[in-house]
Amino acid sequence: MTYIIIVLIAYLLGSFCASIPLSKHVYGGDVRENGSGNAGATNMARVYGMKAGIATFVLDAVKTAAAMLIGAAIAGEAGKALAGAACIVGHCWPVYFSFRGGKGVSVGAAIGLMTGLPVFAAIIAVFFAVSLSTHKVSLGSISAAASLPIAAWLTNADTPMLLMCAFSVLLVIFMHRSNIRRLISGTEGDFHAKK
Repeated sequence: MTYIIIVLIAYLLGSFCASIPLSKHVYGGDVRENGSGNAGATNMARVYGMKAGIATFVLDAVKTAAAMLIGAAIAGEAGKALAGAACIVGHCWPVYFSFRGGKGVSVGAAIGLMTGLPVFAAIIAVFFAVSLSTHKVSLGSISAAASLPIAAWLTNADTPMLLMCAFSVLLVIFMHRSNIRRLISGTEGDFHAKK
């Protein structure tokens, strides 16, 4: 029962995709109807500018940290890991927004932070290195996600966190499947934030 409560709390927190209320109430539109159609920080930056993208990233990261802290308070490291997994599922398929959410990148970054500062530093370094060198944020996001369980393992993260990091990378890659097809075919566009 304890774990069910953690999953419900974390899923409901994860379902709060910051980009959707921000785009509707601050910018007067639904970000899912513009740009790539994704409810994430990258599309917010693409459609409404970098400030909107950063605000979305921070808010989505905060909800993830809150969910994982609650999980940890209830059931220790296992609860923390379970909360992270439920939060990223909620972010991708939010109950409040017709199950149309983001791709889990901001949540994945927060999971990295909650796993440990060295893990967070590693995935952020990978993200910027790949994104800036290729001008493709999708490739940077996928690469950063792929580095998450590796960094967690190298820093001796506990088994529940390692498993959750592995689950998270699989989910992020799944959510980027259309981007991966375009990357393979050479049709994935470069990222340009709105000025």
